[in-house]
Amino acid sequence: MRLGVLDVGSNTVHLLVMDAHPGARPLPAYSHKADLRLAELLDERGAITDDGVEALVGHIADALVVAEDKGAEEVLPFATSAIREAVNGEQVLARVAERTGTALTVLSGEEEARLTFLAARRWLGWSAGRLLVLDIGGGSLEAALGLDEDPAAAVSLPLGAGRLTAAALPGDPPRAEDIRALRKRVRAEIARTVADFSRQGTPDRVVGTSKTFRQLARIAGAARSAEGLYVQRTLSRRALTTWVPRLAAMPVAERAALPGVSEGRARQLLAGALVAEAAMDLFGVDDLEICPWALREGVILRRLDHLH
Repeated sequence: MRLGVLDVGSNTVHLLVMDAHPGARPLPAYSHKADLRLAELLDERGAITDDGVEALVGHIADALVVAEDKGAEEVLPFATSAIREAVNGEQVLARVAERTGTALTVLSGEEEARLTFLAARRWLGWSAGRLLVLDIGGGSLEAALGLDEDPAAAVSLPLGAGRLTAAALPGDPPRAEDIRALRKRVRAEIARTVADFSRQGTPDRVVGTSKTFRQLARIAGAARSAEGLYVQRTLSRRALTTWVPRLAAMPVAERAALPGVSEGRARQLLAGALVAEAAMDLFGVDDLEICPWALREGVILRRLDHLH
């Protein structure tokens, strides 16, 4: 069957249409994406602005038309931290439902971590052993660790690259004192979770998902996306530590010229690098692999499991 996953995230509204059957690998058929950056469209109360809601409704309506045009039998719509944490999140959901006929399922942070872990586990297989999965989104950082398909430890922290950039790195390039303050805050938040993960044992494999990790791996020398999904891509903490001060000194336009960095994500790249470096350091990770499957694939896989 052909399924659509509509992901309303902190950075984008992303429709992924996939051909999927129980027991088979989901195959991507079409991708439709609109940049929105909801994490930056908040007023002083933490509410999504009227302009932000109107843009969101429009992008969702467009995505639903695309899903129908591409033959999707069912669309699985969900939202993550940007709507989950907005003070007017319930009103936004009601507006979306009224205007588009779509009821968005709001995932909790822990659900995000668990579904992303499921996708990584299915991609890597049981031979990966005890698996640690890190995912840096626009609004949050997810981490999950375990031996099975359901992780033994899973956490979501408010350390997304878009959120931190908007709140803590206003300059272009940002001031050194702002970067130091953000670095301290990020490390303190992650450090609170490390003990819970350590009790579950040392991971055999560590993977990073999300565009932030992919872009960081690319600027550190990993293969281009055009070379395919099955080329192994890695990111070392040593390379990341070298790149952080370089990114800190670059204006946004210069970051956007780096290989693999999109113009829309260039501003967020420094905050993402600070989070990635802190997570790898505090979890004791020297090198991680880039996993091409993440939350959207996890949603599809969970739906197929229920069908089966």
